[in-house]
Amino acid sequence: MQDVLIGSAVSAMSTGLGAIPILFMKNVTHRWRDILLAYTAGIMTSASMFSLIPEALSLSNTWIVAFGLMLGCLTLLWLEGIVPHVDLEKMEHALGSGSGHAHAPIDHKSMLIIAAITLHNLPEGLSVGVSYASGSEALGPLIAFSIGLQNAPEGFLVALFLVTQNVNRWKALGVAALTGGVEIITALLGYYLSSIVSNLVPYGLSFAAGAMLFIIYKELIPESHGDGHQRSATISFVAGIITMLALTQWV
Repeated sequence: MQDVLIGSAVSAMSTGLGAIPILFMKNVTHRWRDILLAYTAGIMTSASMFSLIPEALSLSNTWIVAFGLMLGCLTLLWLEGIVPHVDLEKMEHALGSGSGHAHAPIDHKSMLIIAAITLHNLPEGLSVGVSYASGSEALGPLIAFSIGLQNAPEGFLVALFLVTQNVNRWKALGVAALTGGVEIITALLGYYLSSIVSNLVPYGLSFAAGAMLFIIYKELIPESHGDGHQRSATISFVAGIITMLALTQWV
C-alpha cells in the first residue's frame, strides 16, 4: 500500500510540477503545444502497448485482454456523455487572448476544461494502482513514472489556458496541480479492488490500457495535428515512444 501511495503521489504531483513554468511564461506557440500533446500521446501509447497489455496477456489470455480494452474504451465514451467535456483543441482560441486582469474568477468555460482534464486523469490513476497490484516489481514504478512524464505537459497546458483566461498565475498553478489529485484516488481504488478480487488484475490492466488508447486516438493525436504542425508532432510522438521504451529497459 505504501508503494502505491508513493507512486500515485509522484505521478499526480507531476501535473503541478509541469505547470510551474507558467509563473514565468505567458503563452506558448501552437507548435510547442502540439509537440507537447504528441509527446504525451507517445508516452501513453508506449505504456499501453509495451507494458500494460503484455503484462495483462501474461496473466490471462487474448479474450480477457480484448474484453478489458473494449470495456475501458466504452467506459470513457460513457463518461464523456455525463461529464461536461471540452476538447483541449478549444484552448487555442484563448491562447494569448488575455486582457491582463490578474485576478479574474474561473469562469464556466474554464471549469469545463478542468473537468475534461480531470476526466482524462481517471484511467491514468487506475493504471498506476492496478500495475502495483500485478505482482511485477518493475511494472508499478514504470507506469507511475511514465504517467508522471505525460502529466507534466498536460499540467502546463491547463495552467496556460487558465492564465490566458485572466486567472491569477498562482491560482492557475494550484488548479492544475489539483486536477492530478484524482489519480491518487483512482490508483488506490484500482489497487484495492485488484488486491481483494481474484483474477481482476489482467482485467484492470487491459481496462486502463483501453481507456488510455481512447484518449490518445480521440483527443491527443487529432489535437496535435490540427494547426499545421503534423511533422513536428509526429517526431515528438515517436520521441515519446522511445522515451518509454528506454524506461522499460532501465527500470
